[in-house]
Amino acid sequence: MIKRLPDSEFEVMEIIWAHPSPLPLTTLQIMNHMKPGRTIKLQTLLTMLLRLTEKGFLTSERIGRERSYTPIVSKPAYMQVETEAFLARHNIRSLSGLVETFYEDRDISTDDMKELYDRLDQKR
Repeated sequence: MIKRLPDSEFEVMEIIWAHPSPLPLTTLQIMNHMKPGRTIKLQTLLTMLLRLTEKGFLTSERIGRERSYTPIVSKPAYMQVETEAFLARHNIRSLSGLVETFYEDRDISTDDMKELYDRLDQKR
């Protein structure tokens, strides 16, 4: 079962998911792709990578002196779990309820409306 990640671990997974193939990524490569202005100590990153490995999100292997990481859980699979948890936590039971909640205080752009219609048409 996929568990919800803390924001800091999710940030690391986003870097790994966004990286074009070929994988795996080394610790240094992950560190170099942190958001600009985001400083993180190497030991902190290593701890997060160890946790992500223990939680089953990554595999890890030692190549020479460097450790490298490959994702096991895909971003779409994780986002589905995250979305379902959000819906349950906020007691939203329908797609229309989700859309209503999201756009309650803002206008729906023409592009957003078209995208919603297109997605709904694909499900027919």
